[in-house]
Amino acid sequence: MKKLLIVILAVVAVISASTAFAADSNSAKVIAYYFHGSFRCYTCNMMEKYSKEAIETNFKDDLASGKIEFNAVNVEDRGNEHFVNDYQLYTKSFILSLVKDGKEVRSKNLDKIWEYARNKQKFIDYVSDEVNVFMKDVQ
Repeated sequence: MKKLLIVILAVVAVISASTAFAADSNSAKVIAYYFHGSFRCYTCNMMEKYSKEAIETNFKDDLASGKIEFNAVNVEDRGNEHFVNDYQLYTKSFILSLVKDGKEVRSKNLDKIWEYARNKQKFIDYVSDEVNVFMKDVQ
């Protein structure tokens, strides 16, 4: 009887894990990337800080549920060079990527971060507004 119960519990666990994996692999999410190089000036560090703050403050629940991710990526680190070509990067950049079924379906370079770099509130508002547009496709 104990062995049967253990087998049943194991089967239930496998089915639950498979269902969760299937739901997760078919879900949509937004990946917010802040791309930088090895040399980091004051402004570049502030833009990363503001970007992260915008996501963590305004999308706390989405971040916790995995509907949005924030990644700071050094494009000069080994293995990250492809991002330069993928997104046509030429400077420090903030990119939003909409991923559905494991594939990117849309991306946008938020190039106004440079314009708002010296105004924290405008920067955070700009990033948050753009993220909200992308999040509509995740719900």
